Amino acid sequence: MRALLVENIHPDASSRLAKEGYQVDTLPRALGEDELIEALCGVTLLGIRSGTQVTDRVLTAAAPDLMAIGAFCIGVNQIDLAAASRRGVAVFNAPFSNTRSVVELALAEIIALARRLPEKTAQMHAGSWDKSAAGSHEVRGRNLGIVGYGNIGTQLSVLAESLGMSVYFYDIADKLAIGNARRCSTLAELLESVETVTLHVDGRDGNRGFFGEAEFAAMRPRSLFLNLSRGFVVDHAALRRHITSGHIAGAAIDVFPDEPKGRGEEFASELRGLPNVILTPHIGGSTEEAQQDIGEFVAGKLADYLASGATSLSVNLPEIALGVTSGAHRLVHLHQNVPGVLASIDRVLAEHGVNVEGQLLRTRDEFGYVLTDIVPEYSKDMLAELCAMPVTIRLRTLHTEAVSRGPCPVDHGTGSRSQILIEAT
Repeated sequence: MRALLVENIHPDASSRLAKEGYQVDTLPRALGEDELIEALCGVTLLGIRSGTQVTDRVLTAAAPDLMAIGAFCIGVNQIDLAAASRRGVAVFNAPFSNTRSVVELALAEIIALARRLPEKTAQMHAGSWDKSAAGSHEVRGRNLGIVGYGNIGTQLSVLAESLGMSVYFYDIADKLAIGNARRCSTLAELLESVETVTLHVDGRDGNRGFFGEAEFAAMRPRSLFLNLSRGFVVDHAALRRHITSGHIAGAAIDVFPDEPKGRGEEFASELRGLPNVILTPHIGGSTEEAQQDIGEFVAGKLADYLASGATSLSVNLPEIALGVTSGAHRLVHLHQNVPGVLASIDRVLAEHGVNVEGQLLRTRDEFGYVLTDIVPEYSKDMLAELCAMPVTIRLRTLHTEAVSRGPCPVDHGTGSRSQILIEAT
């Protein structure tokens, strides 16, 4: 089976998949839609980062070979999750592996902006010596506002307090405050309470254009602003206006609405050339430690899914991890979430004289997912009958002994596709 990893994913991911028997191809950059469709021919596993868009068109073209996608990053908004689910493609990401790296960058940028280091270093490179303390401040005693109090926001909260900052946070979910952090009931309350605002929100569509003219105007005069979350959540034209007017004293931006696909391509932004503005090329999680952890974690999830059907921490399929029954065959059945599916599966097994050794069902939104360990040997007729169920999206069998492998796609006329895959584990 083939795996394709793009966008300079850490070599440990390739090594892990190669040990599992995959032929691994790698590319150093993001791929456009047409390029990706061409590259996915015959590919079972796809690994991407944030620059490659996996659309419904891509998934349609990649079916039925593509079985899982690994997002070697936190966000998955670059993947059409609904389309992936409809085609039985599992999606995994790394929600925790680069948290520390992002937090450390945010802290470093807060200190750099407060001390106006971008201007100082630019002056030094230009040959100008200026020791003035004007506009330079300690972060101790200042108020930090964290918008989005998830894994990154909470860890940033703890470390910022250790530096002597007072932390305020706002989140649409009911989050427990850590340490001495104070929860704000509205974004407006947070903006009027702090001198530094940092965004750590997720990539849901509802956050598009989340922070714009009104929000910048509501910030305290001479505040600092950071965005290390998603490029599309901020109106950069509005940010530029408030920096040039002097209302915002400095900003650090790591993510952009339109980003180059690879190293060396031109970067365009209205924020270039502004004073006390730090622009970084989406490197919040780009430390060697984080990328190694992400590579190992996501590659492991992909390998486990193909080998055992385990979907722990999948972002789009019901989560299941069923212990392996020695000597049994495993049926992996993804289906539409309607009543009676499990009973229908068990009836087919019983009619073919097959005994269930272990079974687990989970549902999530429109989808149900069943792992069933069975003995003794099963017949092709039994598999065909399970595959032909109107609710079936994808059917796989996993066996502890090497057996033949033959895909049998069945189109149910609903845009979904079922597949029998007899594999060796």
